[in-house]
Amino acid sequence: MELLFVIVIAAGIGAIVRYTIPKRSTYGLLLLPAASAITAAVVWVGTLWAVRWTFDGTWIWVSSLGAAFLVALGLALYLPRRRAEHDAHTLHHLSGGKA
Repeated sequence: MELLFVIVIAAGIGAIVRYTIPKRSTYGLLLLPAASAITAAVVWVGTLWAVRWTFDGTWIWVSSLGAAFLVALGLALYLPRRRAEHDAHTLHHLSGGKA
């Protein structure tokens, strides 16, 4: 049950990051919440099995939600720049070097 909670909270963190970082029109609406939720679920299960943290401990929550935040922030900062570079390259290629 706690895995469901961490996934929902991580998706909320991804949505908050989406609406606080500018240039959100360069990537999809659900990309950051989905990436955050997947990251939190993987970190949660990984630390539950590999590190043997319990589901009611503090550090499993901090690590899962912290990783979700960092992934969402990293994507929100990387994707707009990469999209602008790719669009400029595609425009140059399609215009035959005139633009």
